[in-house]
Parts: sequence; C-alpha cells; structure tokens
Amino acid sequence: MLKNYIRVAWRSLLNNKAFSLINIFGLALGMACSLLIFLWVHDELGVDNFYAHGDRLYMMYEQEHVDGKLVGGYWTPGLLAKELKRRLPEVQCATDIMEHDGTNFEANDKTIKQDGINADSDYFKMFSYPLLEGTPATALNSPASIAISDKMARSFFGSAHTAIGKTIRWENRRDFTVTAVFAELPSASSWKFDFVLNWMAELDANPWLKEWDNNSPNTVIMLKPNADPAQVAPKLTHFLDDYNHSFTPTFRLDVAMQPYSQVYLHGNFVDGKISGGRIEYVRLFSLVAIFILFIACINFMNLTTARSGRRAKEIGIRKVAGAIRGSLVRQFLSEAVLLTSIAALLAIVLVTFILPYFNQVTSKLIIVPYNDIRFWASLAGFILFTGILAGSYPAVFLSGLKPIRVLKGSLKFSGSSVLFRKGLVVFQFVLSIVLIICTIVVARQISYVQNADLGFDRDNLVYIPMEGDLGAKYEVFRQQAARVPGVRQVSAIQDRPIHIGRDITGTIDWTGKDPNTNLQFAVTAAGDDFVRTMHLNLLKGRDFYPNTLSDTSSYLVNEEALTLFKYKDPIGQPLKLWNRQGKIVGVLKNFHLTTLHEPIMPLIVRLRNPTDDGYILVRLDAQHTKEALAGLEKISNNLNPKFPFTYHFTDEQYRKQYKSDVIVANLSNCFAALAIFISCMGLLGLAMFTAEQRTKEIGIRKVLGAGVFSLLTLLSGEFLLLVLIALVIATPLAWWAMYTWLQDYAYQIHIEWWFFALAGAAAILIALLTVSFQAVRAASANPVKSLRSE
Repeated sequence: MLKNYIRVAWRSLLNNKAFSLINIFGLALGMACSLLIFLWVHDELGVDNFYAHGDRLYMMYEQEHVDGKLVGGYWTPGLLAKELKRRLPEVQCATDIMEHDGTNFEANDKTIKQDGINADSDYFKMFSYPLLEGTPATALNSPASIAISDKMARSFFGSAHTAIGKTIRWENRRDFTVTAVFAELPSASSWKFDFVLNWMAELDANPWLKEWDNNSPNTVIMLKPNADPAQVAPKLTHFLDDYNHSFTPTFRLDVAMQPYSQVYLHGNFVDGKISGGRIEYVRLFSLVAIFILFIACINFMNLTTARSGRRAKEIGIRKVAGAIRGSLVRQFLSEAVLLTSIAALLAIVLVTFILPYFNQVTSKLIIVPYNDIRFWASLAGFILFTGILAGSYPAVFLSGLKPIRVLKGSLKFSGSSVLFRKGLVVFQFVLSIVLIICTIVVARQISYVQNADLGFDRDNLVYIPMEGDLGAKYEVFRQQAARVPGVRQVSAIQDRPIHIGRDITGTIDWTGKDPNTNLQFAVTAAGDDFVRTMHLNLLKGRDFYPNTLSDTSSYLVNEEALTLFKYKDPIGQPLKLWNRQGKIVGVLKNFHLTTLHEPIMPLIVRLRNPTDDGYILVRLDAQHTKEALAGLEKISNNLNPKFPFTYHFTDEQYRKQYKSDVIVANLSNCFAALAIFISCMGLLGLAMFTAEQRTKEIGIRKVLGAGVFSLLTLLSGEFLLLVLIALVIATPLAWWAMYTWLQDYAYQIHIEWWFFALAGAAAILIALLTVSFQAVRAASANPVKSLRSE
C-alpha cells in the first residue's frame, strides 16, 4: 500500500512540474532557514555544557543593597574563593578568575601577544579541559606556574612536550615556568584564552585585590558530589558581613550563586536579580524559525488547494471506484511527505552552501553534523512533522470533495473553506509585517547607538596600552609624540575611553554627606590635557595643571556626581576619595562611560600617578593619520623595544561592543526578507486559486467590455484588504515585542508611527506586485476558452 502511495505521489509530482517546483522551493527555503536557526540555537544551548563536573559548578555574583536599591553583577572580592573553600564544607574546589587581553610573553627570542586569565590552583580540577602535558593537580601549583595552550607551546617551543619546564617571561617583568599544556579550547567554551597564570601572581601584582571592599574578579566554586545547593545558598547571604567593614544600614553586599552552565545565556541583571540575557535571542529566533516554517507550510496548503480543480475529477473517480476518505487522506499526506523530503534534501544543500556565510555573520563555527545519527533522526522527525503539517489541510479538504458534484462539473467551495485560506494568508502577513517592523526598529536602534553623541569625540582618537616601560616613560613619550606631524593632543587614562570606570567604589566622603549613605562611584585616573584630548565639555573649573604633581589631591567630577554632592558652587569644595582629602577643580558635562546599555554613573577623575598603568590617549589629525601612527610607532619602539607597538581606534572598538546587536540586526534583515518572499508565494497561491474559481466570471466581464485595469482592481482589492487586516493585527504585536527589546538599553530610540506605516506600505506594495502578476495573466486570457463549455 505504501509503495502504491509513493508511486501515485511521484506521478502527481511529475504531472504538475511547475506547481511541484514552486511548492518544493518554498518548503526548502523555509526548512533551510529553520535548520540554520536550530543549528545556531543548538550551538548556543551547548555553550559551557560540556564540563565533566558541570552540574556542580557555580558562578558567584554579588548583590549590592544601596539606599533601598538592589544592583547585581559577577564582580567579587579577590579573596572570596579561598574563604568560601575554607569556611563552607560543601565546597570542594574554588577559584578566582581575572581576564587579561593582549598580554606580552617572551621566550626563545620571540615576543607574542596572548589573551589569558589568572586562576587558582583548583582551576583545572574544576574545568575539564584536556591537558596534553601536566596534571590538574600540578598545573598551577605555585605562584610562578603557568599553563599554556598547545598553540602557544608550539609558537614558542615547537611542541607541547618540549614546553614543560621551560621559562617564559611575562610583560618583561616576571618569569614563569610552564607546568601544563592544554589542548585547544572547545568552541563551546565561553572562556577563550591561551594561558592561565597562578592567582597568587595577580594578588602580588595588585595588592588592592586583597581588600574586601574592592570587587573585580569572578569567582567559581565546585560543590562536593553529595552537596545540596539549596543548603549552600542561605549561607552566602551574609557571608561578607565578617569581612567588609564598610557596611552601613543603607549599604550591604550579599553573595549568591548561579549554575555555571546558565551564565552564558542568563547573564543580565535587572534590579539586582538575574533576568534574561542571550537566552532572549535564543527564544526570539526559535520563534522566528517556527514562524517561517509555518509560513512555508501555509504556502503548501494554499498552493495545493489552488490546484484542487485540476485533481477534482481524479478524486471523484477514485471515490466512485470505492476509495474511502481515509485512504485518500493517506494518499495526499504521502504526497506532502514526499515533497517535503525532496525539499529537505534541497534545504540541506542550501544550508551547506550558506553555512560559511552564516558563520561569518554570527561569529560561530557551526557545522552540519552529518556523522551524528541523532541529527538524521531529528531531521527525519522534522520532515515527517513538516509534511503532515503542510499536507493536513489539503488532505482533509480534497478528500472531502463530493464525487457527484465534482463529476457534474459543479465544484464550489464553501464560505468557511475560503475564509480559512484567507485567514492563513492574513496569518502569514501578520508574521511578515511583525518581522519588517522589528527589523526597522532594530536597525534604527543599532544606528542610534553606533552614531550617538557620547559626550566626547571618538573619531580620530587612538589609545595605546602602556605596556612594559611605556607607563614609566609616559612623559618622555608625550613630549616626543607632541612633535610628530598629525598629532594634536596627548594625554593618559587608566581605562579604555569606551569603558571608563573599571574601579567602582563607595569610599567617598564630602561635606554634608549622610553617614548612613554609601553610594557607588566610578573612578578613573587621567593625565593633564585629558579634557582637551577627549574633547569633553568642561562646564565649570579647569582641567589638571600640565607637567606638575601639585594636582594629586584635585578631582574632576561629572554632572551625575555633582547631583549627589549637592554643591551649589562645587569648585574648591572638599572631596575625600579612598581617605585621601582633596578638592573639586572641574565639573564635566555627562558623557557615556561604557555602552548605551548602561546608564551614566557618577564619575570622579583623579590625576594619574607616574607609576600607573593604563592607556596613552592621542588625538590625531584626520588628514595625517598614517604619518602620525608611523611616528608614534617609532617612538614606542625606541622607548619600549621589548613590546610591539599596539594601538586601537576608539570608534572601531566602540562599534565592536555592539557586535551581538549587529548580528541580531543582520539576521533580522535576512529573516524578514525571507518571510516576505515566502509569504508572497502563498499570496500567489491564493491568487491562483481565486482566478481559477472566477475564470468564467472574468470571461463574461471581458465579453461585456471590462478592461484589464478594472479586472486587475477586482482581483487585487480583496488581497489588499487581507494585508491591511494583517497590518492592524501586527502593529500592536510588533510594538510590544520591540518595546520589550528596547528595555535592555538605558538609552533608546522612540518607536515612531512611521515605522508601522513604512512596514505596511512595503507589505502592501509587495503584495500588490505579487497579486498583479496573476491578476494580469487572468485578465489577459482569451474569454472564448473560459466560456467554451457554456
């Protein structure tokens, strides 16, 4: 029986080549898009889910209670891991983790810049990265230990085996001994690094990490196999009370924990609590995949029913010959599954071809798992589901035709069936218009954040890391750089200009401060000429004096900080930072310290110490950028020969912060275009169906003198009405979706009325062009052929 179903289905496919091709191509596009998204979703869900002890790993985070408000984040004190392991019997291992980007290493006359982390000796016991050399117990067993990647080992020493026991110099400051070599990190790891230094080395280099009121690193713990997380969590609430002595009735810090496997997807905080993150994109695009698949299946339904007149007599004869409705349903479902199978093969070809470009857009390394039996089993289920979904309505509809009416040539369709097909088209265009509106809003928001006025000029602003001796020789570098053609101003800053406020502190005091208040301020250090180099707006007072250390007790503050101090005349007013008494010498107009996802924090800028690391800021002349960079490189190589010259353009780095948002925007554009294209195929199907049903009416109208334009208006009007209905339904849905999405930004665009008008106009125009093609074809047909049977 099954063989007969397949044979009949194959004959039907060959007898209707054009119809079959449209159906297969529409399904293939929808399935290819859904497969791509599901592969991406599978990759996202797999991040940090491969560790051997993953179910026992937990990331610690802090909750700051400040004046009745709750703020959360993954920053923790630098000694937290050690104390958690010492005091909590349920904790088997613990580690602090600090990231380092672009760190210089030197060995065998080679100097290479690498990214890495500092971590405790428990790190490789907790995270099951394969070790090519060394053991988890000895990998980081002393402050002078370093574990390096296989790539780093081959770059410096030729192989992993020969690297063990070798000395490698870090930042031209300290020597480390290679105690372990780990394999290339899996793509499913959210951490990307080429080295791991012992945590004690970080504590020695940065004594402030030993102070409990300073927070910066991450802390991860691994519970014992029989430990109950529900019993551990309450012990963390007041854990810091015994260590941090700056707590007041209005300021307190609590520690909480989150399963490590959830951090990547659930990493956002709202009102101090974990709320959303990348999981929102996973849910969003999963819905998009389902919607596009539905759109493709609706196309199949409309195109199949549009051709029902061609198969009506076949169905009538089969019923007269004794075929029951159940066998006809199975027959049509078999045809749908066959078409879906062919479409799936085409979809896999499309996915294989598109996947490299998709990986470029999403910055992924996704592959089609051809060797995984689970993939083929899932694909088979996907094909069966899609085939049954797409073929269900046509099967029920066609099998229900009455043989007597069909064979007498009086095939008519009920109002409910026509209404159902129109409803499917409305549903298609609701989804399509929602995607168009969302695409417009996302594009506008991304454009806004990338081109927003940050309060400083990020164009032609270069920052150079103070590596090696460059920090100590900053004044010499500055004096020589000022003579380079194309260099306008030179200054220094503790943080990158697009991420100011690495230090967050509450150890601030001023006249009139409530002793029970402990507000959080961002703090950075800068050199003189900072305001002019950054092109900041100085509202009151002055910048730091040049070439002098007399301003070491002077501070610049922004407007946000001034609102907390409540000084009417702030210049010269006292301000104590970290128990160091000083005074306010200048007030800066608010400028964005980080991304537009975050609100502007109150900021205090202190004068940079000569021994401070950080970045050199250089304002360039746009007309002489190449010559200026060449001159700066020459100076850097002379003053700091052990370190290669490195620089970053602020505007480029700023845009990189929105990489995920740009990916979402690009994917939205593609999916919206694809949804509209597939929807138009469905609209074409309904237009074909309508034209077929009104063939004789069109012929009579033409005989009575109706022109092509009047017939075009007749056939197009009802379809435009369907699109308008879809627009009315889609508008509130799209508004709600985009309003929710925009809440992730502290600074956002307004959702304008013209977004919806533009999306509606685009949908109407596209629909009109699609329907007009079939309408013109029907209106131009010879009426003699349509009326011949009369």
